[in-house]
Amino acid sequence: MMSISSEQAIRHALTEARIGTYEAATAVVPPLTGALALYAWNAQVSAALMAPLHICEVVVRNAAADAIAAVYGVNWPWRQVFITSLPAPTKGYSARADLLRVRMGQPTTGKVIPELKFMFWQTLFTSRFDGRIWQPHLRAVMPHLDAAVAIPHLRGMIYGELNQLRKLRNRIAHHEPIFTRNLVDDLQRIRALIALRCPVTSVWMMNNQHAMMLIGTKPP
Repeated sequence: MMSISSEQAIRHALTEARIGTYEAATAVVPPLTGALALYAWNAQVSAALMAPLHICEVVVRNAAADAIAAVYGVNWPWRQVFITSLPAPTKGYSARADLLRVRMGQPTTGKVIPELKFMFWQTLFTSRFDGRIWQPHLRAVMPHLDAAVAIPHLRGMIYGELNQLRKLRNRIAHHEPIFTRNLVDDLQRIRALIALRCPVTSVWMMNNQHAMMLIGTKPP
């Protein structure tokens, strides 16, 4: 067990304001001891969730890229008709500006795809792309979608799930607390999205992740 002076040194290094969030959430007495245990767990489970998130992002963006290519060809990053179909730049994130930035100096579509932001792929799952991309191609690139549900509803569901995962990913990337989230639901959301494209990959991901085990060890 750490000494009081050691715990105080860690709080000073991490800042009192940051550790205060964890002190307020712990049931342990003294609260600093519980806060540091919760902080360490939060960091560990955050790291463990990055592997499932990584696999999910790659699978979803590959599905979306296949659908775009089916409409605009394999060189879609350089097709003006596709570029102009993206939302016009406004305040905040711009998928069009992101693509124009990324494709500079990149020789192939395969080099462009991994450089685009998560938000680019989420943007593609908005209703503006239903007619050209998703109505004809969503079931082809995600063949395990519910056949009884309409494409706009399915596409909207995927958008909503991606939005939740983007928020989780951003919190992890910025070293923020995720201990108040239902992380079991988050992991199942990741699993289900992967399974829409490839159930085999979904099972493989679950067999090679450590997040579920850590989720079950959350300190009080």
